[in-house]
Amino acid sequence: MDAERYDRARPRYPQALVDRIVAACPGPDVLDVGCGTGIAARQFAAAGCKVLGVDVDVRMADLARQRGLEVEVAAFEAWDPAGRKFDAVVSGQAWHWVDPVAGAAKAARALRPGGRLAMFWNAAQLPPELLESFAEVYRRVLPDPLAARQWTMSALDAYAALYARVADGIGETGEFGDPEQWRFDWQRPYTRDEWLDHLPTTGGHTRLPRAELQEVLTGIGAAIDAVGGAFVMRYATVVVVATRGDAA
Repeated sequence: MDAERYDRARPRYPQALVDRIVAACPGPDVLDVGCGTGIAARQFAAAGCKVLGVDVDVRMADLARQRGLEVEVAAFEAWDPAGRKFDAVVSGQAWHWVDPVAGAAKAARALRPGGRLAMFWNAAQLPPELLESFAEVYRRVLPDPLAARQWTMSALDAYAALYARVADGIGETGEFGDPEQWRFDWQRPYTRDEWLDHLPTTGGHTRLPRAELQEVLTGIGAAIDAVGGAFVMRYATVVVVATRGDAA
């Protein structure tokens, strides 16, 4: 993964999400799990939080440090809190890489009583005028039907099973109150070049052979050109959040 591209091209998170999590926490100490290059961590720091990141990828962690963040390199399940306690454990676009039960149990160890565990994902929905043309590119280049379906199915529906698994993992620990789900709807305009910069950082695109990725990018670029060279992506950022119980 190209850390510089990831940091440049990946979408941020709604300010309302950051503000709501911060307002719900008993203090400013935040642990960002799977912090990557520090996209979410910088937003929480800008809101007045003291943020520590944890990420398994050395390249991502190095860039986050260059951006002024403190990061420890480890898989979260194996990471040692070393007695440290936090007011929030957050994870943006990363908790699906964490074991839902072991991860929630580790978060409970790291949280102060009343602290918040909050995991969030950006679910994207293309404008209707691009749905079929994008799907056609994937049908032509990648004969896997799932590749074409990613743009024709509801992103929120695709994430529904993940949200349920996360909530079940939280419940199994017995350390949290009932999980809540928050949703924030927003939009982001993309030029053709901005979207083609973003696409190689997502999902299966990161594993495509160079020739196939280039063919996808050429086809997607042509589809965006056909609608004027830009479009507006609709996002729904969904948060699964739970409060650590009173028992230490």
